[in-house]
Amino acid sequence: MDVKKEIESLRAQLRQYDYEYHVLDSPTVSDVYYDELLARLQQLEKDYPEYQTDNSPTKRVGGQVLDGFEKVSHTIPMLSLANAFNTEDLRQFDKRMRAFGDVSYMVEAKIDGLAASLTYEQGKLVRTATRGNGNVGEDITHNVRTIKSVPLKLSEAVDIEVRGEIFMSKPNFIKLNDARKNNGEVPFKNPRNAAAGSVRQLDSSVAAKRALDMFIYSLSEPDEAISMTHSSALKYLKDLGFKTNPETTHHDNIDSVIDKVQTLEMTRDQYTYDIDGVVVKVNERTMYGRIGYTVKSPKWAIAYKFKAEQVMTTLQDIYFQVGRTGQITPVAVLEPVEVQGSTVSRATLHNEGYILDRDIRINDQVLVQKAGDIIPEVVGVITENRTGQEETFEMIKACPKCETTLEKSKSEADDFCPNPACPAKRMTGLIHFVSRGAMNIEGLGEKIIELFHNEGYLSRIPDIYYLKDHRQALVERGGFGEKSIDKLLKNIERSKENSLEQLLFGLGIRYVGAKVSQVLAMHFKDMSAIMNATVEDLTAIDAIGEVIANSVVDFFSEPNNVTMIDELKSLGLNMRYKGEPAQTTTLKDKTFVLTGTLPSMSRSEAKKQIEALGGKVTSSVSKNTDYLCAGKDPGSKYDKAQDLGITIISEAELKDLMNE
Repeated sequence: MDVKKEIESLRAQLRQYDYEYHVLDSPTVSDVYYDELLARLQQLEKDYPEYQTDNSPTKRVGGQVLDGFEKVSHTIPMLSLANAFNTEDLRQFDKRMRAFGDVSYMVEAKIDGLAASLTYEQGKLVRTATRGNGNVGEDITHNVRTIKSVPLKLSEAVDIEVRGEIFMSKPNFIKLNDARKNNGEVPFKNPRNAAAGSVRQLDSSVAAKRALDMFIYSLSEPDEAISMTHSSALKYLKDLGFKTNPETTHHDNIDSVIDKVQTLEMTRDQYTYDIDGVVVKVNERTMYGRIGYTVKSPKWAIAYKFKAEQVMTTLQDIYFQVGRTGQITPVAVLEPVEVQGSTVSRATLHNEGYILDRDIRINDQVLVQKAGDIIPEVVGVITENRTGQEETFEMIKACPKCETTLEKSKSEADDFCPNPACPAKRMTGLIHFVSRGAMNIEGLGEKIIELFHNEGYLSRIPDIYYLKDHRQALVERGGFGEKSIDKLLKNIERSKENSLEQLLFGLGIRYVGAKVSQVLAMHFKDMSAIMNATVEDLTAIDAIGEVIANSVVDFFSEPNNVTMIDELKSLGLNMRYKGEPAQTTTLKDKTFVLTGTLPSMSRSEAKKQIEALGGKVTSSVSKNTDYLCAGKDPGSKYDKAQDLGITIISEAELKDLMNE
């Protein structure tokens, strides 16, 4: 046989056997025969290197070693999901969805693994990336090629991007940990940690030995290109050769969804892989654009979180943390205990009221769980186990770091340190500023910030951008290689180009999270405009209430904050929004109110288009309103607009204005 044809034949055979074994779970040949074919292909590719390809089954064994991970920008952001914690949350989700029309749902077990995107060109795998911060992830292609359930070549030569969950099965996790123990290595805490650690190996041969698996759960397309339902998209993905979650079902109503969710929660331990919840998605993908998105998540899907595991342990002490806004948080020191696969020795107690309401005392036997499966918290006390040795809690009166007298928040729920120069506030502020959601300065983690802070290099946010002046001292101090320091300084310089919303979020203004930062940046476009905005200017923006508005105005009324912004500007940080600029149109500077159900688009979609064309959308009708766009069942806003003589238009007339 011709060598090239034999190689192609072997590859086709091995791909089919991989598919049967790892996707269909129905092998048709023995492991011995498979290994013989693979060995023959490896030898031929070694003897005839001109026929080697990246998508050969021989790449499953790994061997590629990288110096580091390349960054990958997601064409379509990899968003996280909003959470539901009870059936009422699911019913509220259903109510919101049915406001857009008749919908059905797809329900699938939520795998506790690592989300990743896979890109294929002409049916061949070319790139795989982690979620990262949702916009930028890490290239892990060399490791994902070793996952045998991931097709290296599809059944059709299509250009496509898919997303799914990389995980490790429970049996493979047990085998891996047994091997690590025998080799004197530290075992992994849980299958998720094992999977995450495996895909972040620089040497792909390590990942190849870990027996990872992957379920593909979505076809990634721009909203305007979507033509299939989610159920038909999953069938299409299966036909292409992908492994999809078998525990995925279609439901016509929310009662059926809830029944399935409850069944999955009761049977979660029966699966060979860890599931930590259930994902509910609208099946009608063509409605996704109308239903819309928040900054962090799509509105057409929700993740139902299983009830957290509660574990009993002893609360040994309580100490106090100072947050970036000065909020004082009591923290429980616990006798170490395993909670959902990790050792917990600290847990939040939230605030004084939380402790007093539950009568939590030092030396109590307490129940601990992970809030949202992430943050450990004390949720209750086993009062019948008290011995009389317990100590009643007393809230501190002064900041534990700077000894400034604490103040109560307006709600009286939380205590705050009012000292703007408090070293603890500055430290946590620095950590927040460089975090992924904010300025995203890779390499400047919490421990390094603490180290540089203690050594006098970092005290204020602008100091980050002066670190380059200390390059030689940082290299000579030891503990960091010259390449590491240069890479860090390069990442700091790169952060200067970030868009305004990232800088705004990084400043740590109270109540101004990622979503509000995005809203403010899109509306004002420039930092100076935000700094000069009044409470009235801010509350005129939909989604900005008085509490947020007052917080923003208070922040920029503080002279030290204004000086800091000026300094950051002089250091070269971008102060403008880098999204699409508003165009000069007939909508520019016009104020709109939207009411009722519009025929062909959601109000949030209309709002987005109006703002993109320079207009402004507010939630209430006033004498300053230029247009009321009314749909079906407009309500009292329609009557008020008539009384004030406001121009009332239909969706069709709004579109005419947009087209002008």
